[in-house]
Amino acid sequence: MDGSRRTGHAAAEALAPLVGSKPKGEQLRHALEQLMSGLGPGALLPSERILAERFGVARMTVRRELDRLTADGLAYRVERQGTFVAEGRIVQSDALSSFSEDIVARGMTPGGRTLAQEVVPADDAVAAALERPPGVPVVRIHRVRTADGEPIAEEWIHLPSDDFPLLERAPLDGRSLYALLRQRYGVTFGEADQRASAVAMTAEEAALLDAEAGQPAFLFRRTTRRHNGRVIESARSLYRGDRYEIAMHQLPRGS
Repeated sequence: MDGSRRTGHAAAEALAPLVGSKPKGEQLRHALEQLMSGLGPGALLPSERILAERFGVARMTVRRELDRLTADGLAYRVERQGTFVAEGRIVQSDALSSFSEDIVARGMTPGGRTLAQEVVPADDAVAAALERPPGVPVVRIHRVRTADGEPIAEEWIHLPSDDFPLLERAPLDGRSLYALLRQRYGVTFGEADQRASAVAMTAEEAALLDAEAGQPAFLFRRTTRRHNGRVIESARSLYRGDRYEIAMHQLPRGS
C-alpha cells in the first residue's frame, strides 16, 4: 500500500460519523470536501467500501457523491486505481484583472515563456478589434502562461505599436503585461468586453499546455480600453478547462 493510500485511509478514520437531521448525502459531501482539502492534490481517496463503513451509509450514496465531486472537477478517477483529489482550479472573476493577478490571488506563482514578440501589420480582424486601419503596425505577443510552473494558458495579444513604442523589446517572461503597461506607459485601464466559449484543444495547443488533444478548454476573446475609450489591446486566450473556471456575480433582470 503506497503513502497516498495510507494517508487517505488514516484521514477518513479521523472524521466523525454523520449525525444530525440533514440528508446523509449532503453531510457525506461536506465530509469528503473536508477530507480532500486536508489531503491535497493527487491524493488517493478511500474506497467506496471504506467510506460507506466509516460513515454508515450505503455504497450507492458514496458513489453518487463521488460522482458529483468528479463532475465538479474536484476529483478524478483512474481505472482500477480509485478516485483522487484533483488540482485546484484557478477562478476568473468578473472583475478586470490580469493572469498574474488571478494567480497571485490563489497563492500561486505566475510565470510563463514568450513564443513570439514582434511588430507586424494588423490584418483586417485585428485592425477592426483595435479600431485602427488595416495594415497599421501592432505588437503581437504570443505566450504560454504558468501557475507554479504548470502550463495553464496560451495567449495571443495585439497592441497598437504607436501607443507602446519598443514594447516588442521588453522582457516579458514571467512578467505581468498589465503591470508593465501601467509602469512604463502610464496606462490607466477602463473597461473590457470579453466573450468565453468552450472548445476542444488542437494537438498543437495541447502540446504547449501539457494536455491531451481534444481536451476541453475555455477560449476567451477580450478587447480592453483606457478610461477615455481608446482600445489598448485585443487578446485571445486559451485556458485548460481542467484547471480553470469562471465566477460571475449576477443581479436580477431589471435591477
